[in-house]
Amino acid sequence: MHDPWQDPDLPAATRAAELLSRMTLEEKLAQLVSLWPGSDTGEEEGDDVAPMQGELGSLPPDPAALLPYGLGHLTRPFGTAPVDPTEKCRTLAEDQARIAQANRFAIPALAHEECLTGFAAWQATIFPTPLAWGASFDPELVERAAALIGASMRAVGIHQGLAPVLDVTRDPRWGRTEETIGEDPYLVATIATGYVRGLESTGIVSTLKHFAGHAHSRGARNHAPVSIGPRELADIALVPFEMALRDGGARSVMSSYHDLDGQPGTSDDWLLTTLLREEWGFTGTVVSDYFAVSFLELTHRVAGSPAEAAAAALAAGVDVELPAQRCYGSPLLKAVQAGEVPEALVDRATLRVLTQKAELGLLDTGWSAEPPALTDGEGPVDLDPPQLRDVARRIAEESVVLLANKGTEAGGLPLRPQPDARMAVVGPLADDEAPMLGCYAFPRHVGVSHPELPIGVDIPTVLEALRGELPEARVEHVTDPADAAGAQTCVVVAGDRSGLFGRGTSGEGCDARDLELPDGQAELIDAALATGVPVVLVLLTGRPYALGRWEGRLAAVVQAFFPGEEGGGAVAGVLSGRINPSGRLPVGVPRHPGGQPWSYLAPPLGQVGDASSIDPTPLYPFGHGLSYTTFDWQRAAADAATVPTDGGTTVRLTLTNTGDRTGTEVVQLYLHDPVARITRPVNRLIGYTRVELEPGETAEVRFDFHADLTAYSVARGERVVEPGDLELRVAASSGDVRHVLPMALTGSERRVGYDRRMRCETEVVRAA
Repeated sequence: MHDPWQDPDLPAATRAAELLSRMTLEEKLAQLVSLWPGSDTGEEEGDDVAPMQGELGSLPPDPAALLPYGLGHLTRPFGTAPVDPTEKCRTLAEDQARIAQANRFAIPALAHEECLTGFAAWQATIFPTPLAWGASFDPELVERAAALIGASMRAVGIHQGLAPVLDVTRDPRWGRTEETIGEDPYLVATIATGYVRGLESTGIVSTLKHFAGHAHSRGARNHAPVSIGPRELADIALVPFEMALRDGGARSVMSSYHDLDGQPGTSDDWLLTTLLREEWGFTGTVVSDYFAVSFLELTHRVAGSPAEAAAAALAAGVDVELPAQRCYGSPLLKAVQAGEVPEALVDRATLRVLTQKAELGLLDTGWSAEPPALTDGEGPVDLDPPQLRDVARRIAEESVVLLANKGTEAGGLPLRPQPDARMAVVGPLADDEAPMLGCYAFPRHVGVSHPELPIGVDIPTVLEALRGELPEARVEHVTDPADAAGAQTCVVVAGDRSGLFGRGTSGEGCDARDLELPDGQAELIDAALATGVPVVLVLLTGRPYALGRWEGRLAAVVQAFFPGEEGGGAVAGVLSGRINPSGRLPVGVPRHPGGQPWSYLAPPLGQVGDASSIDPTPLYPFGHGLSYTTFDWQRAAADAATVPTDGGTTVRLTLTNTGDRTGTEVVQLYLHDPVARITRPVNRLIGYTRVELEPGETAEVRFDFHADLTAYSVARGERVVEPGDLELRVAASSGDVRHVLPMALTGSERRVGYDRRMRCETEVVRAA
């Protein structure tokens, strides 16, 4: 015998409602909070945070006194401290069994983890950072990576992943630029949707963050206020969330820290309820960013107490307070009991949490605390197996961008060292694992607090990888650039070390004053150039930096965005020529450290002109990237030059590899709207595809264009497709247009919404 809410044959919402009807207020509220075992979050004066710091982050042996009413979430059981994966898998199972035993419905917690660069656990595979995903222009590969990441998390008992980040880069001085996918909403949307699909395919709940507009902060400062209009919000910030929810199937959204024109995101009922749920039809859970509910009181000052903060967040639509209970605990309980907060709001949030637990099988009669890694596995849990490293390597290789190259004969790339030639490698980052890793990679996020332990995975440095790549050369690491004199080539490795809140040059809370390379690295490059030896600059960064100072002076420039544990080999492979570079810039590289940044999506008055003495034109534009082969772009055409406002056509291009080696071209389709009702970007990406061709091979690239892709917002909640003349631009980058195809939209103006066509499907047909 079992109760209806335990029956897996019933709909999840029905089961959740049945269980909810049996719960006391205390039991309902317990489902809206989390515990963070082993963290520094403990009981403080005036707080209602239960201290749950057991050995290596596990629960104490008898949590019944602390968890008599159950528990909604369990925060980062693997990601809080370095723990052996096999041992942690066992202790998590034991914790879940105790959590279930401590409440009368035997409901376990929903365990969540970070997974922005892979499962954020000790000894787990470290993938390239999201900015590198964007540089790959390969949503299918990112989807494959997410599926492997999700499977590894699910196997050890994790249910929810706090990824991906859908913020669109607006000012790369922002420390979290490395977490974004790029400066274009279409690129961010398509890549992120691939990640969401992969994660959700394994049963892991994908959590979209940070909803919404977090990257638009004033002065690129973390948590800073955001002042953007409804059109910029709709056409830039919200587009990736729309696609990831509608086409990706994400089941959770995270509220953001910032305020939007004075309204904190965590208490914005228009954003979290009217738009997200009523207009978009979202039925999953909204979780707070860590401590964001408390910040309504402590930083935003829109609440005078934890109870007021809880009331505001709950009313707006935040279902779960993360990472630990402070406001949704006894302060909210007392407010409901006093009639200050309607219990119906608690019921609404609890129903959503229980529905998600039912979907995950956590309410089933046969639920077991034993995760697959323990019930099916033999031997130790391996979080860094070959198949994950292989996909991490593939993303790293596809994401390396060749920005500039004078060629081998001029000392550029590919490197062709003479027998026993001396190659000088300069810079402290050349033999350091840190510049491979983003701030959400476990070694940079948590591991820095445990220097006594090894990193946990094998991370070859650029120096190590280059020595393996070029065994015939004498690759020497020199600390003084002057010592490079007399070498055949000098490779300067520069960039960032990620960290948190000022403990790095990139990462959350590590915002930059300008876009000058940090830590005196510009002078290092100058000193290397002064030797007269050809200099190849390798950048391992979390953001783009200004490179105009060396324009035309470097033999080659290679850009990698925190490429993960396999990044050293990817960079070395590009330098040697083993890998033909195919990465493209997901964000423009500025010419000057000031006068920038400005997204390529600027309208005419945001471009260079007589109205200002400042030229914001990037040195290397969005979408830019070079190859070691050449491609011929011919016969670009649209099947129809006139298209109704509710119709579409096919855009075609014949592409031929005219070089002597296999290579990949990234063909991009941009939209130019000469006359619109409001100012519009001069160029806007609406489609792209990677095309790999053998030497001499030809293929036809096809873009399925639909008029919905021209839609833009004219007012809050009003997006239109209007008739008129357009240009479709087939391009190698936003600054390198190869073919312009005039087009006219005819018929009546159409109002479109959440169900509009958002994606330009592509097809590559190879010549027989």
